[in-house]
Formats: sequence, structure tokens, C-alpha cells
Amino acid sequence: MNRNLDLVRSVYQAFSVGDIPSVLRALSPTVHWTEAAGGPYGGISIGPDAVLENVFMKIGAEWQGFSAAPKEFVVEGSTVVALGEYSGTYKATGKSFKAPFAHVWKFDGDLIASFHQYTDTVVHRQPLQA
Repeated sequence: MNRNLDLVRSVYQAFSVGDIPSVLRALSPTVHWTEAAGGPYGGISIGPDAVLENVFMKIGAEWQGFSAAPKEFVVEGSTVVALGEYSGTYKATGKSFKAPFAHVWKFDGDLIASFHQYTDTVVHRQPLQA
């Protein structure tokens, strides 16, 4: 089995049960985390602390039952691509969504060096509208 694929799978598993410390430990101290422009958290966060503050803390505070469920993985060298589906309910409006995603994980050694999100940001933002 591919070590990088195993680590990415473990990150999704940890995220699914709210084990954010395990997710953050998998990231390089200089990780470049890119959320899709136009999405609720669009932009680049550098370093695990920035990812925690700019992405995970906001998801935890603003969404109920937020899920990023991978369905398929593609591995090429030090890159792992995950294809899956987001879902969740925005707490402020009570509205839910489902949107496909592609996540590109790149490695430097045993840690995740970068993450890039591709998703339908229009669908992802719809629950935010009252």
C-alpha cells in the first residue's frame, strides 16, 4: 500500500470523527492549504495553525454534520487526488447542501506539503443565504 494514500485516508477518517489534532499532525509546518476561491473559506492558509483558524474552526462553529466523504483516490508519485462529496447543514440558516469535490494532496517526505480544493463553490455557498 502507498504510505501517502494511507496518510490521506487517515486524515479523512480523523476529520470524520472530529479528531482535528490528528489532521494537523499530518501537515507540514509550512503546508500551503488552498480553499477554492469563491467558497465560504476561499484563500490560502500557510501552516497548521492558519488551517485550524481559517478553515477547521469555522467549519466546526458554522456547520452541523459537515462531512467530506472521499469515494475514490488516484495516486501518482507524491500526489494523492481524492474525489468525493461534501455535505452538511449551515447552522445559521438550517439549510443543507451536497457538492462534489476534488482534493489534491502533495507530499514532501512523510508530511502533507500542500492541499488544493476544487468544488462547486456556488452550491457550497447556497446554504449561507437566508
